[in-house]
Amino acid sequence: MLAPGIAFPVRLVSLLPSATEIIAALGLTPFLVGRSHECDYPPEIKALPVCTRARLDAKQSSLAIEQAVQSLLRLALGIYDLELATLQRLQPTHIITQDQCDVCAVTLGDVQRAIAELFDPPPQLISLQPHSLADVWQDIRRVAVALGVSADPLLDSLHTRIQACQAWVSDRPRRQVVTIEWIDPLMTSGNWVPELIALAGGENILGTAGKHASYIEWSTLLASDPEVIIVMPCGFDLERTRQELHQAVQTYPQWQQLRALQSGQLYIVDGNAYFNRPGPRLVDSLEILVEILHPSQDLKFQGIGWQRYALSVAE
Repeated sequence: MLAPGIAFPVRLVSLLPSATEIIAALGLTPFLVGRSHECDYPPEIKALPVCTRARLDAKQSSLAIEQAVQSLLRLALGIYDLELATLQRLQPTHIITQDQCDVCAVTLGDVQRAIAELFDPPPQLISLQPHSLADVWQDIRRVAVALGVSADPLLDSLHTRIQACQAWVSDRPRRQVVTIEWIDPLMTSGNWVPELIALAGGENILGTAGKHASYIEWSTLLASDPEVIIVMPCGFDLERTRQELHQAVQTYPQWQQLRALQSGQLYIVDGNAYFNRPGPRLVDSLEILVEILHPSQDLKFQGIGWQRYALSVAE
């Protein structure tokens, strides 16, 4: 049965996790026929055929992954490949991909070449390019318009939750925050994360809103010595982040010089599920930040998706 507004058979393939979450939040999961190897939410989509694969081993250390990524980029190779036979078999009417980050998903050029080679007529290509929260909301609307449904109920709900967060923190002191998007080498978060920090009642002191994550030197982090540090490596869940940070604290003694670690204000979060996916769960990410920066028993997550990193863990 077609959703209201959809007047023709739709077969969706999503090539990035955030797009899959947007499709689900719009109530279009029944039309999804294929996914990327990284798409894992909502859980029911895990049974769908996988249309991509990685060229590197994501189980390596942070430093080894970074070195492998840079090696592939120097060779002008993508980080991911398309499963062309699977994609052709699925015969999608729409393919959703991105042109925001070549390290995050199959490149737009690779998708365009595959479409030209495999399909006649070609499926409709919906390419997302979010750099800010406004871009994310616009991408949700773009997907909805392309598929003939309304984005208004979803966006209204998300904005209502954002306003509730703003009201909660409006009379609370703003805390200095640094967010770390990669542990080794150090990278500080950009794009929409500084906006989330501000909405949660924090002052983001490294990283630039609307810009990609950037490398930072240890001297820069030590000089800023923020009150709060939140570690959110792209693609890592909570347990993987804890393991990587544990190793980093043992390897780099500079971690233990930081005020945030000494005072119990170093936190790890599930960057894979929340902060690094530009879709509806960025509002969940905001709510997690509110709990970290302005804790209360009345709040929602109560430690789901985040943990305080205690110095004793690293000893």
